[in-house]
Amino acid sequence: MEADSPKGLRPETLAVAFGYDPADALGAVKPPVYLTSTFIYPSAQHAKDVHEAFFEGTGPLAETGGGHIYSRLGHPGLDILESRLAAIDGAEAAAAFSSGMAAHSSIALTFVQPGDSVLHGRPIYGGVDMLYGSVMPRFGTQVETYQDGTDPDGVRAAARAAMAKGPLALIVAETPANPTAAIVDLDLMVAVADEVGRETGRRPLVVVDNTLLGPFSQRPIEHGVDLCMTSLTKYCAGHSDLLAGGVSGKFELIHSLRTLRTTWGNHLDPFTAWLVVRSLESASVRIERAMANARSVAEFLRDHPKVAGVTYLGFLKEGTPQRAVYDRQCKGAGSTFSFHLHGGEAESFRMLDNLKLLKLAVSLGGSETLICHSATTTHYAVPREGRLAGGITDGTMRLSVGLEHVDDLIADLAQALEAV
Repeated sequence: MEADSPKGLRPETLAVAFGYDPADALGAVKPPVYLTSTFIYPSAQHAKDVHEAFFEGTGPLAETGGGHIYSRLGHPGLDILESRLAAIDGAEAAAAFSSGMAAHSSIALTFVQPGDSVLHGRPIYGGVDMLYGSVMPRFGTQVETYQDGTDPDGVRAAARAAMAKGPLALIVAETPANPTAAIVDLDLMVAVADEVGRETGRRPLVVVDNTLLGPFSQRPIEHGVDLCMTSLTKYCAGHSDLLAGGVSGKFELIHSLRTLRTTWGNHLDPFTAWLVVRSLESASVRIERAMANARSVAEFLRDHPKVAGVTYLGFLKEGTPQRAVYDRQCKGAGSTFSFHLHGGEAESFRMLDNLKLLKLAVSLGGSETLICHSATTTHYAVPREGRLAGGITDGTMRLSVGLEHVDDLIADLAQALEAV
């Protein structure tokens, strides 16, 4: 099986072997960093042909992609990353952006028109909540939310409420949701989008944020979603040293995103693209170790008398709708979840301030274990009623378990909880 074809190859193999031909770089076993802002044309006619292929999709270079013009429009490192990400996600194409929020914002600005409505769940990442709750309404967009992404009646009722505000353009799901790991039924979201399309003649796009599990533990494209967004900053990069975002999906949708990306200028730069490609090769191994650690940490917290509850996906009860979705949709429980202390902000702060190994910081998916108090950090800008509706209390903390020895992590949590 040749590495230039994704057929028959598993995501872990594609992350190492797909999208790069050593013959293009003097036989280098790994892709070089293409640190250039512009590209030379061998002739004036070739320059014209390259531009025609890029902007019109026609001409003698159309089938080969035409080559490169200027790094804001595209560069070899971007080509490698996007082809590899698309293959891992099982999609036709992918587009990479300068951050996860750049990817989210690009989707909104590309596919939502003034007067449209957007439907998303709660909880959802604070930046996305602000995008659709505060920013997009300035452009005439209305938003509606659903509370339980596994409840068919509730989701359909929320979709009807959104349609009453304007044509439904997007159904946005983050699953597992940030920070509580609430799960969303992707098959249900696709079914609702199809129903809306049959009824209105305009089918909303289903957009899934796959950040908390990533492409090795969940592949939304397999469930028929239109666009799979991943904050590459997190598990795919995995070292807390860069910002990047990726979107995978059908070619025509990704083409629209790439076309407008040339105007917005929020593409991923050559060096960061190289870093993500490098990191993708080890992502599945890192994620497997982090998930094993997370299971043990979650079990310790679940049994601790000062902990009121843990939202770890591996604890979903048999026979519940959430567990049924998890079994059908996910290949692992991930390593980011929340736990709730008895008490509120004061108790949480005491625990956090007594940690010695775990790092108090936002973000997730890095090699180090990170913890934060959600209500006063990642979801600070979300109105209190919205936080509570999504299960984020004043005693809620998000924990992203890393690669340290699990006994050391548990020991640090144990001594910090003694201060509560």
